[in-house]
Amino acid sequence: MDETGFWQLVDGAREAAAGDPDEQAEALVERLLRLTPDEVLDFARQFEARFQRAYTVELWGAAYLLLDGASEDAFDYFRCWLIGQGREVFEGAVHEPDALAELVPDFDEEEDGDGEELGYAADEAYERLTGLPLPDLGVRQPPAAEGVYFDFADGAVMAARYPRLWELYGD
Repeated sequence: MDETGFWQLVDGAREAAAGDPDEQAEALVERLLRLTPDEVLDFARQFEARFQRAYTVELWGAAYLLLDGASEDAFDYFRCWLIGQGREVFEGAVHEPDALAELVPDFDEEEDGDGEELGYAADEAYERLTGLPLPDLGVRQPPAAEGVYFDFADGAVMAARYPRLWELYGD
């Protein structure tokens, strides 16, 4: 599966779910069930590569603002949700996290930002296709997010790093 095929699956599921992350996960599983087990593995590898690419301190800070706080688990689920938003939003956010102010202008912390179930879509599809758990992809999350950590609770630091997000979500 190439990058285009990956994003087509993600986009099709998001459109079918009208933006609801849980429904998007279900729609994605249904689409993955139309593939071969090897194609599902390819999708899982593509998903994991993006999940790891988004493991940055800068993006975590943006998630912290959007979600009014973000534990490590919450940031994991945020990264899954971000992948679920499609290529343009994902690439824009990874490149410039503060751009999330424009990329997801209707962000609602009650409904958005948690795509935990999207992270399990390939696992579920693979198991339903084969009766076996998804094999280990051999990818390990680094012990720490890429970048230099800073105090997410420091309003002055956050306002300076994320002026557009701070204007919308800062305290």
